[in-house]
This record gives sequence, C-alpha cells and structure tokens, in this order.
Amino acid sequence: MKSFLLFVFILLAQFASSQIKLKSSAPLMDKVFPNTQESSSSLKNIKKENGLIVIFSCNTCPFVVGTEDFPGWENQYNPLYNMALKANIGFVLVNSNDGKRAGVDSFEEMKSHAKKMSYQMPYLMDENSELANAMEAKTTPHVFFFDKNDKLIYAGSIDNIWDNKRKIDEQYLSMAIQSVLNGKKVKPNYTAPKGCSIKRVSK
Repeated sequence: MKSFLLFVFILLAQFASSQIKLKSSAPLMDKVFPNTQESSSSLKNIKKENGLIVIFSCNTCPFVVGTEDFPGWENQYNPLYNMALKANIGFVLVNSNDGKRAGVDSFEEMKSHAKKMSYQMPYLMDENSELANAMEAKTTPHVFFFDKNDKLIYAGSIDNIWDNKRKIDEQYLSMAIQSVLNGKKVKPNYTAPKGCSIKRVSK
C-alpha cells in the first residue's frame, strides 16, 4: 500500500490545481461523440433535468480498474449512475486518452471493456482530447458535475479512499448528488483529482 501511495503523490502532484472554474458553463454540449452504447451521443442529449455528471475514465489505469492495493473507482460507476438516475441527473464516462487511441484505449477496446464491466451508462470517445482540453481534465478518473443550468458545481475526485491517512471516508460525488436532490449547496465543491494522467497527443 505504501508503494502505491508513493506512486499516487509522485504522479499526481502536478494535477491538483488547474481546471475550469466553478460556475463555468459546460463546454461542447452539442458536440457529438462516438458512444459504445450506440452510434453517437452529445452531452446535451445525456443531460437530465437536474444536471450532468461527466467522469473522465479509461480502460487500464490502476485508479480506474484497481490493483491488489486499491479497489479501483470503476466499481462505483454503476451504483453512482443509478444514484444519479434517481436524482434525474445525467451520467457519462468519457475516454480522452488520445495518446493510446491506437492501442488499449481504442474504440473497440472501449466497447469490450464496457461490456466486460457491464457499464450501464454511456461511454464516449473524446477524439483528440477535445473535451478533456475544454474542461482542463487531468486524470482518470476526474469528475465534473454540472447543474441544471450547465454550471459547474463540483469538480475533483469521487471520494477519498486513496488517502490512507483519512480519518473518515468522504463520498464526495455521492454527497454532491444528494445535495442537489435536497436543494442544498454542494460542499465541498472542489477536491484534487487523483488518477493517471490523460494521455494527449504531442503536437
């Protein structure tokens, strides 16, 4: 576990600060992306009455799929999706790993992984990392929660289970969904994202 946590801090220190600001409008809502569930979808079509949750993910990152020392966050995707669905909030996964698009993060591999893990939600391919760049997404996973007016109300990590020094488990995304459902302010509204870096293509 210690070696895994050291890997966390070394890999992620550079990703803790820069991203779109809270209350910013959701970008590229009308853009159509390839969807593993059907031919294509836009964020606008996936959004529901009370908002939209976008989680940047991939097929192989240890923070997503898990290791012997870490359970992996994708095990929570379906329960979180169902929680969001009950709150009338859209929920989507986005793969922006353009640097691995010819390999482990190809669209065919995305479809295979989604089927293997029984993903219930849409899983979109973000060609050229366009959406990730627009949101300044850093890691897999990295959460962006937009309200019914397309304004960013939460960004960061799903929870704090990566931190072995935590005194209590804090389910950040679950709490944010519950806050919206209860008509309350989301607190906290920002946490540092934890995960593997999104692989952009060097230009």
